[in-house]
Amino acid sequence: MPLPRPAFLNPRMHSLSRANALVWGSVLLAVLISRFPHTRPTAFQIVPTALAFAGTAETLRCIRKRWSLYHAGVLLCLYMDLMALSIILFFLIYPYFHFIAASS
Repeated sequence: MPLPRPAFLNPRMHSLSRANALVWGSVLLAVLISRFPHTRPTAFQIVPTALAFAGTAETLRCIRKRWSLYHAGVLLCLYMDLMALSIILFFLIYPYFHFIAASS
């Protein structure tokens, strides 16, 4: 008899903690891959970008139809996800702009 999976690991159930873990993990991975503050161009930044988009989609799944304090908390998490995505996209795109990054 197989052991039941925890709700955190079940992709069919909505999990706000799994979504936040995906987004924060992807931000940490993006910082480690980019070697901030000495950013360098690398195609591996696509992996944390995809993970952050998946986490944002999971957060979006957690929104309920009727407004409540939980709904407001999920909206705050969505704003946090958007800020995390902008940081990750900055790490992805910035090294390719040599005319901005080059020191005179």
